[in-house]
Amino acid sequence: MSKQQAHIPYGAYWSSPFVRWRGSLAGRHPLELAAEVTRTALAQRGIEPGVLTELHLGTTVPSPHSFYGAPWVAGLIGAPEISGPTVSQACATSARLIAGAADEVALALGGDGGAGSEGVPVVLCLAADRISRGPVLNYPGPDRDAEVAETEDWVMDNFACDPWAGGSMLQTAENVAAEYGVTTSEQHDVVLRRHQQYTDALADDAAFQRRYMVTPVTGSEGDVDGDEGVFPATMEKMAALSPVMEGGTVTYAGQTHPADGNAGLIVTGPDQARELATDPDISVRIVGTAMGRAARAMMPKANIPTVHRLLEHTGWSVGDVSALKTHNPFAVNDIVLARELGFGLDSMNNYGSSLIFGHPQGPTGLRLTIELIEELALRGGGRGVFTGCAAGDTAMAVALEVTDAR
Repeated sequence: MSKQQAHIPYGAYWSSPFVRWRGSLAGRHPLELAAEVTRTALAQRGIEPGVLTELHLGTTVPSPHSFYGAPWVAGLIGAPEISGPTVSQACATSARLIAGAADEVALALGGDGGAGSEGVPVVLCLAADRISRGPVLNYPGPDRDAEVAETEDWVMDNFACDPWAGGSMLQTAENVAAEYGVTTSEQHDVVLRRHQQYTDALADDAAFQRRYMVTPVTGSEGDVDGDEGVFPATMEKMAALSPVMEGGTVTYAGQTHPADGNAGLIVTGPDQARELATDPDISVRIVGTAMGRAARAMMPKANIPTVHRLLEHTGWSVGDVSALKTHNPFAVNDIVLARELGFGLDSMNNYGSSLIFGHPQGPTGLRLTIELIEELALRGGGRGVFTGCAAGDTAMAVALEVTDAR
């Protein structure tokens, strides 16, 4: 069977605002909210739900009835005849969704249907998480009697300890900072730069974010018109902060905050992508994906072998990459990646990153990939890479090529 190249229809993607946990989206069911945002986004783009052949759902924090996953959400968006996998790969969930959808398109596993040519899948990748109300799980004893053998706070306990590596995610950042000699001051310099880049996305009434963000969305107590919980960064404020861990380097400014939100994009073949695009002259091709893993308890380093593997697979050099976006839960991530790749630290993450706008886990990478596409489109085209580390000292990366026929 011959393979075909997977594309993302230009403009056939969206994100809700990201809201700091325990904020305006804490009272909304994450999957129901994601379906609501998706229905709005599809209608705005003139895409009928019936054109979709599969739904790949990413969610990492259980919510009521999330056991039913993709089939339930497909019904909520008005496509009850389709289904697909529900994926949970911590912070790499979005990249895994894109990789899985691209594989399905390449192998034409979707059966009859599609937007243009028979048998070409049209896959909706949709990710949603609500960190605000992660469940507390009670694991019963072996006889399932009334005695609770073990209790787990799904979010906080897993933030606090990796059962394989031992220690918290914050500890992995400190381990990498110690290996590379990264100081608190260097981290704060990156935070200030990333905040400036995010501010660029808010210029002209948030013109950049309006290229993809669905607003308003209905929150617990009214409409949400944009990201919430982003605090202005100044050197004076950051200088007053002490490291979170005694003897460490990472302050609260140097790490992201948990958030709630969702994002989606469509993956299909090149002909279908032109039909579904808001501008058919702009092509977005998925060139490759990669996964890598760092040494135990060194999570922020995992992007390094992953991007090297991606570049080897695509045949690109670092100099071929016009734009680089990272999921940076810690400023340390960007510092060590820039050093190892030779990519300009100040040039990556234009228009925003999770370090500033927050991290709802599953959808974070989709939003960053969407922003990568829009940055490349504004440049008139080019090659871009998204990469993000994830729990378990792992990472994934996605390579995209955007071309503009005009």
